[in-house]
Amino acid sequence: MVSAAATPAAVDLDDPEQRPVDFVFLLFAAVFLASLVVCNVIANKFLTVDLGWLGFATPFVLSAGALPYPLTFLATDLLSELYGHRRANQVVWAGFAASLFTLFALWLGGQFEAIDDSPVSDSTYAAAFSNTWRVIVASMTAYLVAQFVDVQLFHFWRRLTNGRHLWLRNNASTILSQLLDSMLVVLVLFWGNPEWPTERIVATILDLWMFKALVALADTPFFYAGVIWLKNIRLRPL
Repeated sequence: MVSAAATPAAVDLDDPEQRPVDFVFLLFAAVFLASLVVCNVIANKFLTVDLGWLGFATPFVLSAGALPYPLTFLATDLLSELYGHRRANQVVWAGFAASLFTLFALWLGGQFEAIDDSPVSDSTYAAAFSNTWRVIVASMTAYLVAQFVDVQLFHFWRRLTNGRHLWLRNNASTILSQLLDSMLVVLVLFWGNPEWPTERIVATILDLWMFKALVALADTPFFYAGVIWLKNIRLRPL
């Protein structure tokens, strides 16, 4: 547990003595944006993750996009803790803009025919990315709601505990918002699809959520490390 005194206040980016941490903000924002964009691009591949060594009898069935996606919640929690509510929300909106640009770029790439000896043919490109627009629409619907809920819950728990219990606001906000995210993205993608009956939809939501929740619990040490790291940087301005 971290006491209120040990938790650094939000960074004042107008303070010249704190300007070295601008790079840290950009680093966290870059991790967030890269994770968000790549998870949408690879989301069409479904796979299994076997965590039998943790006692799970059945492998998780996941979209490949679920592998990097939990990093977005770690990044927004760090941004919320270290830079405040407003800056975290700005990065969330920047992620939305980056995803729209990705959608446009993938559409644009499909408007031109591949040359004869192109390593990626038109059919391969279409198979990989033709459904990306739907994935991104589903992802963005879930993303905007879940990320803003995550930021709001994070600061709710921070106020409720008077800045204490860093682990609580990190995990409580992320696990709840990940449930909402998993429900929305699966429902937007597959609701009404005859190949996806209710039982399969519910099973997929639970698999996504449980996997993301496990990652959220596992990233708690990295969350603490990030907070302590920035505190040390602030003590040693460049």
